Amino acid sequence: MQRPGQDPVAKDDVPWWMKYAGRGLGTVGSIIAIFLGAWNCASILFGQIDCLISGMWQMIAGFLVVMIEAPCCCLFIDFVQNLSDWVEKKPYWNRAAVYCLIALPAVFLCPGMSSIFGSGLIFTTGIIYGLMSLGKKAPFGEMRTTAMDIQAPSSSMRTVLVENTQPIGVSTPTSTPASIV
Repeated sequence: MQRPGQDPVAKDDVPWWMKYAGRGLGTVGSIIAIFLGAWNCASILFGQIDCLISGMWQMIAGFLVVMIEAPCCCLFIDFVQNLSDWVEKKPYWNRAAVYCLIALPAVFLCPGMSSIFGSGLIFTTGIIYGLMSLGKKAPFGEMRTTAMDIQAPSSSMRTVLVENTQPIGVSTPTSTPASIV
């Protein structure tokens, strides 16, 4: 039974240091990404339009991440706390997917060191949240027992997924009719 106001996804099995690593890297990394995005925007002086667009994208991505991870940095915007609370109620994999996806276009548009480093920090934050969504590892004894089990899911998966299959080496070749040869 879920209590009122309780998260729909149990997030208690995530280590405390991983929660702080995700939030800290998201905050610091997005602020760095904003400054490096502004540096990319300065490339318009050399006529590089793609780096200008990349810098603007990186600044928007950094601002979005800082709004979600550290709403205290954006007190001047009314809806930031509501957005941050709404994202906190979602599973970790949602945040991981969004962070990884919004980090990529800036690198593809202008593959310079400032976009790779700035967007890489946002992407790494997404990786940390992806690892948090996997949850805790099983105890050593349970993992060892599962690995040594003959009836492991990987050996019985073949019969569940596809009925009436034969291994490739067992199938007999069909003979060709004489009229075709």
